[in-house]
Amino acid sequence: MAAHGRTLLLGVVLAAGLAASARADVSAANAGGDQAVEKLRDFSLEDLANLTVTSVSKRDEPLSEAASSIYVITHDDIARSGATSVPEILRLAPNLQVTQTSASGYVITARGFNGNPGAQSFSNKLLVLIDGRSVYTPLFSGVYWDMQDVLPEDIERIEVISGPGATLWGANAVNGVINIITRSTTQTQGGLVDVGAGDQGRQLGLRYGGKVSENLTWRIYGHAVADDEERTAAGAKADDGWSRVQGGFRMDWAARSGDMLTFQGDAYRGSESQAGAGDEDISGQNLTAHWTHATAAGTELQAEAYYDRAERATEGGGGKFYVDTFNIDVQDSFTLGERNQIVFGGGGRTSRYRIEGTPTLFFIPGSGDLNLADAFAQDTITLSSTLRLTVGLKVEADPYVNAEPLPDVRLAWSPNGALTLWGAVSKAVRSPTPFDRDVVEKITPTAAPQLIGDASFQQEKLTAYEAGARFHPTSVASFSISTFYNDYDQLRTIELSPGPALPLLWGNGLEGTTYGLEAWGEVRVQSWWRMSGGFSTLHEDLRFKPGAIGIVGLQQDGLDPKFQGSLKSSMDLGQRFTLDGDLRYVGALPNDVVPAYVELNSRLGWNITDRLQISVSGRNLLHARHLEYPGGDAIQRAVSADLQWRF
Repeated sequence: MAAHGRTLLLGVVLAAGLAASARADVSAANAGGDQAVEKLRDFSLEDLANLTVTSVSKRDEPLSEAASSIYVITHDDIARSGATSVPEILRLAPNLQVTQTSASGYVITARGFNGNPGAQSFSNKLLVLIDGRSVYTPLFSGVYWDMQDVLPEDIERIEVISGPGATLWGANAVNGVINIITRSTTQTQGGLVDVGAGDQGRQLGLRYGGKVSENLTWRIYGHAVADDEERTAAGAKADDGWSRVQGGFRMDWAARSGDMLTFQGDAYRGSESQAGAGDEDISGQNLTAHWTHATAAGTELQAEAYYDRAERATEGGGGKFYVDTFNIDVQDSFTLGERNQIVFGGGGRTSRYRIEGTPTLFFIPGSGDLNLADAFAQDTITLSSTLRLTVGLKVEADPYVNAEPLPDVRLAWSPNGALTLWGAVSKAVRSPTPFDRDVVEKITPTAAPQLIGDASFQQEKLTAYEAGARFHPTSVASFSISTFYNDYDQLRTIELSPGPALPLLWGNGLEGTTYGLEAWGEVRVQSWWRMSGGFSTLHEDLRFKPGAIGIVGLQQDGLDPKFQGSLKSSMDLGQRFTLDGDLRYVGALPNDVVPAYVELNSRLGWNITDRLQISVSGRNLLHARHLEYPGGDAIQRAVSADLQWRF
């Protein structure tokens, strides 16, 4: 579709929405029900404040009392956004920076450290979990976003924490934690067909859920996605189109004894074009078992075990790898007396890998086992009716370094049900990987090594200081604000080898501080209209340590905008129509390597019946294409239509 055609379609969509809004009767907007997308009236801001979250303390607690900078993307937010991939869904979180680099490539960070241009492996300080299964790769420390997929309709919520979470979640939860929590099978009974197509891609989702008995339910699903190639910054075809297909299952058993057992798994395969190189194939599978035993006394024992396999291979000898991860975690939580809520536990993980590199980029050794073990304990102490102190400690033994203590102290004051003030001091680390220790890079196959790993590479360290407030002054408004000061040491750099004419090597020659502010809020303008917005600021003061050569420059870690903001509007137009828009601003990257930009996503949905819905969505509607990352593609405007049928 030509650019002017897409712009015309956008105008038609917005005009239709405005016309419907002008005709909508407010009483009609408050009437009726809908199974496809929740109406705004069905979920009040009080409900959101009392939404149960688990990522901050590894136990259930109301969002309003969580002593952390946490934002929750709800199931309804996802359904109304029109987003069909995990990275695009994460754009809804104002405390994340989501940057698209290609048709399938994304760099996602919290509180900075977006990395070096073109090197997604440098974005390595954000831990990502899907139903407790870590998808943070142990080979280079980061996330392959093209290998992560969850059927959007199956996501219950996404808890996004900006700030360290190492005391509970371990190493690599440095600048944030993303916890994707899927829906129980009791919530996904019956069938779903979701078909979408547009000028930039197509997708098909299928799901069916049933029950063996009242206590044993199940679902199976399949999801296929194909995205067309983007354009280069010069406007040429980028030759990076891709496709993938994924399927899986989940079973939930709720026993009368208080035991709950979940067993789930996924398998996927995909292929991505690469300009000037062979196609890259991706594949993987995983299995997860989770058991919870709750007692009437309030004790809750949990155990989770998972297996995960990930593979990537470039055709024509472009290198390949696989990694098999086996993990088990156990935790117990209970109340001691009237004041202490205790959570403790531990676990172990083994990652078995093999890397077959290229003649110019390989690893020595090219295979091995990475073993990790940890134990943690946390106590939330009720000092008074309004004051809570949380003290926690994790000790973790990582594959390459000695056991490291990771403490955390948090204080929360809630003088009334509408206000919580909190502060925290915590420590986190980013562990070494084979990419830090074992990599060898050459300019040509016969040349001497240009860059090698360092066998003495140490953990990157963070000491974080945070403070914030969460409040809802009225029944129609809620706000959250947090500030942070982060002190980093031993950040990764490129250094000179000690001997003459030897290659460069990884080192720990960077240190410095960052500080900033994050804020977001939500206001119910009318019973049928809700608006929300957020912004964040970031200042980075990084410097090379004495003796470091600084060959790449400070931007190898700190390529981040100083400001970003968003504004979202959600409307129920009559009984059957919904109109949502999401406007975002991203500031310029340092030295204007990428200029600031403003973009708009929008969706118009029509619930024809309670079981049949069609929608039209647009992404990046303000420009034909725009650049988000140096060396990346110019991301194009995209318009699509979607049909959902429940049966």
